[in-house]
Amino acid sequence: MVKWGIICLVGLIAAFVLYVRLAPSDPARWHKAPPDLPLGDSAGLNSFVAVRDGDRAILERLIQIAEAAPRTERFAGSADEGLITFITRTRLWGFPDYTTIRLQGQTLTVYGRARFGQGDMGVNRARVEAWLAAAGIPTP
Repeated sequence: MVKWGIICLVGLIAAFVLYVRLAPSDPARWHKAPPDLPLGDSAGLNSFVAVRDGDRAILERLIQIAEAAPRTERFAGSADEGLITFITRTRLWGFPDYTTIRLQGQTLTVYGRARFGQGDMGVNRARVEAWLAAAGIPTP
């Protein structure tokens, strides 16, 4: 009886991992403009938003940094649109986090958020701050 319980538990874990890794991502839901906020940082339960002064060169630098980041791929958008979204997956389970970068006029917004769960344990804030630091963008 215990053997079947273990087999069922392993099967449930495998199904969960497959769902997390293979669940489709809807661009209409995840590739949207971040909230309009004043310069500075704003943390939510599952998200982090950094708003800075910016320009096209900084946007392109951030895109290069994101594309070089581990387990990160472009999801939607482009520099020409001024809006681009990336998916970064956690190492162990493959949980997807979405990071959207928007340049609107001279305002650069970087918005990181988790798809699953009730808290992101600070990973979105850490990713956004690391990308901004690598681009040479100071904290306000």
